[in-house]
Amino acid sequence: MKKYLVFLIAVLSLSGCGSNTSIVNSWRDPDITVAQEEFKKVLVVALVKDEASRRITENRIAASNPVFKTSYQYLTATSQLTQEQKLKILQDENFDGVVTMRLVSKEKETTYVPGTYTGMYYGGFDGMYTGMYGYGFGNWYGMYSPNFYDPGYYQETTSYMVETNIFSLKQNKLIWTGTTESQYVTDLGQTIDAIMQAVVKEMRKDGSLPPK
Repeated sequence: MKKYLVFLIAVLSLSGCGSNTSIVNSWRDPDITVAQEEFKKVLVVALVKDEASRRITENRIAASNPVFKTSYQYLTATSQLTQEQKLKILQDENFDGVVTMRLVSKEKETTYVPGTYTGMYYGGFDGMYTGMYGYGFGNWYGMYSPNFYDPGYYQETTSYMVETNIFSLKQNKLIWTGTTESQYVTDLGQTIDAIMQAVVKEMRKDGSLPPK
């Protein structure tokens, strides 16, 4: 059996549960699947302004398997290269696929979390007072303890919309694209793992990859 899509299979070994990342929408080329391309050398491109974030993103994916190559190793002066020059570099280096990631939007949403009411009572067994002696100070004091109210509060959540594209250089076209939404982002590397896991799951769902 041929080894299909080595670079995406490698993604399955990445860590991170991805519980705060989900697919918003996706599209695949109806005439060809990602699995059919059998990519052997794939360039990973993080389209972000911050160079540190770019390298973290590309390194995170490239570290999973030698089939991945970071773009900063090959396209060090992208702003000075034409599209034709970039393609020639990739052809000369025998790349057959490209994966790009870009931040589409960053949105903040404020939601109200309602308060909670807690009645504190420590008297006796089963919540019933059966006398103050023999039950300790905590149980006795429970008869006179006040009720506590935990006030509500406003919570701000930031959502990151990231677009992932897969290009076939052999076909010279886009063959898959998807947008993910990530919330409660605290670690960029783990978020990249979660995004790629969500992408693989969606591609299995739409037939781009065979099911498990």
